[in-house]
Amino acid sequence: MPQPKYNLHLKGFVGGYDFDRDYVDYILAKNPGKPVNVLIDSTGGSLATALSISSAFKRHGDVSVHFVGMNASAATIASLGARHVSIDTAAWYLVHKCSNEFFKWSSLNADQMADLISALEKQKSDLDKLDAGVAAMYAAKCRKDPKALLDLMKVGGWLSAKEALEWGFVDEITDEPEDTAPKLTDATASAMAAGMPIPNVPVADRESAIGKFFAAIAAMFRPGAATTPEISNQSNTPQMSTIILPALCAALALESVELSGDKPTASLSVEQLAKIDKALTGNAADIKAKDTEIANLKARVAELEKKPAETTSAIVSDGQQPDKPETPMDAFSASVRRAREIYDLLP
Repeated sequence: MPQPKYNLHLKGFVGGYDFDRDYVDYILAKNPGKPVNVLIDSTGGSLATALSISSAFKRHGDVSVHFVGMNASAATIASLGARHVSIDTAAWYLVHKCSNEFFKWSSLNADQMADLISALEKQKSDLDKLDAGVAAMYAAKCRKDPKALLDLMKVGGWLSAKEALEWGFVDEITDEPEDTAPKLTDATASAMAAGMPIPNVPVADRESAIGKFFAAIAAMFRPGAATTPEISNQSNTPQMSTIILPALCAALALESVELSGDKPTASLSVEQLAKIDKALTGNAADIKAKDTEIANLKARVAELEKKPAETTSAIVSDGQQPDKPETPMDAFSASVRRAREIYDLLP
């Protein structure tokens, strides 16, 4: 069987930069009336994003999804609008009940506790409705009773490719040459520790320090609502011949960047280099303007520092209270503000 060329590679956190509904809409719009092949490798994320992508697949009408690795929660919901769904023989599949983030660390009186209980009951009611809706979607795909699917979601255990086929979540099991058995990474294990069961798969080599650094940075800007615990966008997948860098591809008007060889490199035309240079020039102009603004502010501060300060008696005589000494919390708040100002200056 010839290997399909994937128009979309959806990986990591559903709702993150590499599993984005806007990019899905963009690719589908570029292929009206044409078959679109999608590769999915994700342990879940935002239910809202998954429902939007599922609907987009259904409206297009000719989308085929192929699962590799470990796929759960919102990642499986996203596939429900596809015309055909396949799974690699070594991949895993999981469905479970929806969840909301919850954290409360406070001292409450009886009235406040009653308010909290009322709010939680409202959240539980909403989650029950979401679970019923998702179970109905799964049931339509599997052609089974929604109650049976809801019971399976309560169990929340991992299904092998064979079990996923038996349930009806997928239409076909494949054994493509590019598909490899999933391995458990630090990032994935950390996400699953919050309640998702860990399947019996090999443990990957420990992730590099730089990989963990980028995973931590990505976690700072991750969307909120999710059907599974939030995870980093990093994935330990084998080297691939096609990568998608949304910002770069948008600047160059490309769908993806094609790479080849044992040590892949990318070639750019003179026109493409000019586009990148133009984008960088724009960023450089913004930075220069910020530098000028900072220099002006420093000069203003230096000018004010040269003026003699008012005496304490003069301040008190005006009916004002002397300034309070800076507390540790004040110092911390000021440090946070300064850090934020520096961050805002970055391109």
